[in-house]
Amino acid sequence: MRACDRRANAVARGALLARGSAAGHARHHGGAVHGSVPAARPTSRSAAEAEAIPDQVQRRRCARPPPRLAAGARRWPARVGAGSAGRFGRAARPGVGLSTMATISTPKNAFLHGRWTTEEAARLYGITDWGKGYVGVNEAGHVTVHPTKDGASRIDLHEVVGGLRERGIHTPVLLRFNDLLDHRLREIRRAFDDSMTEQGYVGGYCCVYPIKVNQQRHVCEQIARTAVELGFGLEAGSKPELLAVLGLSAAAGGPGTNGMPIICNGFKDSEFIQTVMLATKLGRNIIPVVEKFSELELIVRHAKEYGVRPRIGVRVKLSARGAGRWESSAGVRSKFGLFVSEVLEAVEYLKGHGMLGCLNLVHCHVGSQLYDIRVLKNAVNELAHIYTELHRLGAGVTMLDIGGGMGVDYDGSQSAWSSSINYSVQEYAADVVYRIKSVCEDSGVPHPLIISESGRAMVAYSSVLVMDVLGTSRFEADPRMEDIRRAIDGESGGGAGSAAARAGGGGGGGGNGSGGGGGRGEVPQPVLDLIEAYENMTDRNLVEAYHDATQARDEAMSLFSLGYMSLPMRAAAERLFWAIGHKILDRCGRRGDVPEEFETLPETLSDIYFCNFSLFQSMPDAWAIEQLFPIVPIHRLGEQPTRRAILSDITCDSDGKIDHFVDKRIDKRTLELHELRPIAEAGQPEGTAAVRHEPYYLGVFLLGAYQEILGDLHNLLGDTHAVHISLNSSGGWQIEEVIEGDTVEEVLQYVQYDHEDLKRAMRLDVEAACRQGRLTLAEGKSLLKFYDEGLEGYTYLEE
Repeated sequence: MRACDRRANAVARGALLARGSAAGHARHHGGAVHGSVPAARPTSRSAAEAEAIPDQVQRRRCARPPPRLAAGARRWPARVGAGSAGRFGRAARPGVGLSTMATISTPKNAFLHGRWTTEEAARLYGITDWGKGYVGVNEAGHVTVHPTKDGASRIDLHEVVGGLRERGIHTPVLLRFNDLLDHRLREIRRAFDDSMTEQGYVGGYCCVYPIKVNQQRHVCEQIARTAVELGFGLEAGSKPELLAVLGLSAAAGGPGTNGMPIICNGFKDSEFIQTVMLATKLGRNIIPVVEKFSELELIVRHAKEYGVRPRIGVRVKLSARGAGRWESSAGVRSKFGLFVSEVLEAVEYLKGHGMLGCLNLVHCHVGSQLYDIRVLKNAVNELAHIYTELHRLGAGVTMLDIGGGMGVDYDGSQSAWSSSINYSVQEYAADVVYRIKSVCEDSGVPHPLIISESGRAMVAYSSVLVMDVLGTSRFEADPRMEDIRRAIDGESGGGAGSAAARAGGGGGGGGNGSGGGGGRGEVPQPVLDLIEAYENMTDRNLVEAYHDATQARDEAMSLFSLGYMSLPMRAAAERLFWAIGHKILDRCGRRGDVPEEFETLPETLSDIYFCNFSLFQSMPDAWAIEQLFPIVPIHRLGEQPTRRAILSDITCDSDGKIDHFVDKRIDKRTLELHELRPIAEAGQPEGTAAVRHEPYYLGVFLLGAYQEILGDLHNLLGDTHAVHISLNSSGGWQIEEVIEGDTVEEVLQYVQYDHEDLKRAMRLDVEAACRQGRLTLAEGKSLLKFYDEGLEGYTYLEE
């Protein structure tokens, strides 16, 4: 250590020692300490005397400047204007101000009247709000899925997980509900049909599914089958997707089908365009959408080459801006589309080649997950005017594609922010139909076929991830005072006049004069201060006790860092501080609120529940853009949850955690969960903690859009098992398809490992170890067996 560092540490130690000695002296004599560091309150006041102090006086005496928010904490702005954003770049939730944060629900005060019921659980987790009729809770306290929104047709998720376990399929597992997906498509169809009937719209409607939202074959095949019946179509945004869509549409409609619309977005090269031209010649209803002018030149050239008159669309860069995370999808700085001036050039170009009648579709995309219906209205209004102008210029336009954007209410708040939407499917459909109809009729133009690319709204509800909890980490509420007193006796040398005896009374004289220094062999004054704060806490001095405890904790950490506090004393200080926090929350819970002074305590003292999944594989948007997904225990909802927790995955990455949860009112940083039930092992010594616990399952909902395809192989944790569930004729459930999750061998192949090479290298290493006597032959055989079985096994933890 350099000399200047030694001098600085010496000065710091001296200041702390002087502060501790002065504080100890003041406590002993009931006086005050003068100087830059305020004295801790005297200990001569009894608990009864503290109770007698009027509450207003307590508040005045304990007045402090408003605390700064801890790192990661957040207050919602009292007023939210258009375009305002909260922390993490998310649009702040409107209508939620600082007053909302004055009371924070805790497990103990979440339910203050009567007996806990499953209805209370449904309200606590917002199931009715974000479930939209697809999710509920049954009498057994299990989460149920209602694929057709019919209460008579319910699938018990806990029952499904149990059935899968019996079949050897363990969590984590992704459940896909075929009937729910089918119902969702029909609901969108019905909303537009009703709106067109009510408003006298005759142009028709077609919803196309962009397979980028979820390219899994089983999902796409089901959508394609239903699309044939409903008059829906498919969308491709790349060459691989185009080839997949051509095969899907053929299989769904039978050989020679040409009715299913196929929209081709994204960037296109000559090979892409030629494939589209030949598919057109085959009889497919396929429409390439021009994203940049050079694509139009390719289309015209290859159309003449193959002798076809293709149906052509153009994407327009609107002046209307998008909203939310994907607002840059619209506007003149959009990545895709033609400027209006380029659209006019395209009209002239097509006219010059005798193909203006082939320009059939005009398209825009305002962005995914549009949360404010006003943004949609403005964009549709502008696009409809462009459509009517193109019609006036002689283009053969008959279709108006409003793109994607129909959102999902992930938190159930029905508000204009990034994890919600302030409209329903019915309102979305009614506004789209009305805007287009009004503009077209004012211009004397026939109603076009309305196309939307509503992939998120189609598939989000149909998938649920179920994961098991592996264990927990927590700050204990019990400081174990007897252990602390024994540690104090050991620190001070014991004896009848020991510090433990002095600390035990709480109300009698404080620390000894020499103990405040915190040196080796002395009891550090901060520990005594924490004991006093813990034992003398009342409902009227919670804020004062918290301030004293915080200061004492900080001083204890400084003394330890400078080498003036032993490890047992530091551990005692930590346990006392966390116990004080728990005691404060417990008292606040009994009163029914947590004052703003303590607003970060529930998060600070929350447990960590370790869950068997990879955030990066199964919920990548939760990490990448802080997307909220509803998370609920799928069983035990008849019991009141008593723990607050954040969730951690099993990756070796600090980002692999979930610490934001859905709530309609606040930015919720912890989730209410149940205590894990231990399983006593045979022969387990009495009084020792159980190693195993009963299975505890959490469900993550609304995962059907984007999550599967965006998931990555962080730590080589691969795809989970996926199981397709459907209703059977008797009202129960049945397994339609099981797609086994990735094995270790498979994910290693993704990163160019050859499993045979790996096994050969291990075998040679084991042989060498056996020759040298480091392993027995039996041990070597066992190791190779474990290695081979590991390569063939699931990438997640197994029982």
